[in-house]
Amino acid sequence: MKVMLVKDVYKLGRAGDIKKVADGYGRNFLLPQGLAALATAGAVKQAEKIRAQAEVKRAELNSELKDLATQIGAVVLNFSTKAGETGKLYGSITTQDVATAIQEQTRYEVKKQQIDMQPIRNLGEFKARVRLTMDLVPEVKVIVYREGEAHEDETAETAEAEAPAAEGAEAPAS
Repeated sequence: MKVMLVKDVYKLGRAGDIKKVADGYGRNFLLPQGLAALATAGAVKQAEKIRAQAEVKRAELNSELKDLATQIGAVVLNFSTKAGETGKLYGSITTQDVATAIQEQTRYEVKKQQIDMQPIRNLGEFKARVRLTMDLVPEVKVIVYREGEAHEDETAETAEAEAPAAEGAEAPAS
């Protein structure tokens, strides 16, 4: 089935593009959601007009969300969870958990569908991508550490704070 995209569709194309898609995908998802129209001769003539309008909307949206993208890109999410001896979590950190944590830190509502990552099932440091628009996809750093333990950033900061004090104490004694 050939369709002309009316709106940008993630992993398919931009508004105004003519794409060949599976019949079920077009009939059951794209057409009812208003994301695409059948690629008839009349629709093909309108493709350039739709492409120009979408470009203007895309530019406006990108300029509005640029500050938010830099703010989200600087976010570091820390999750304290229970884990086994091998570092495997009891449960997992899902896109919903990440979306909620981003919303708490930035006050911007991020839907779980906007986050690209696999569920996290191990301790460590991970990256999650947040799709604000097709062009703005900031990465968020996700740190998962064992419950009851201080994670590396906190221990590094306390070690740096203690190091100058220890050096200062040793210098007069010498």
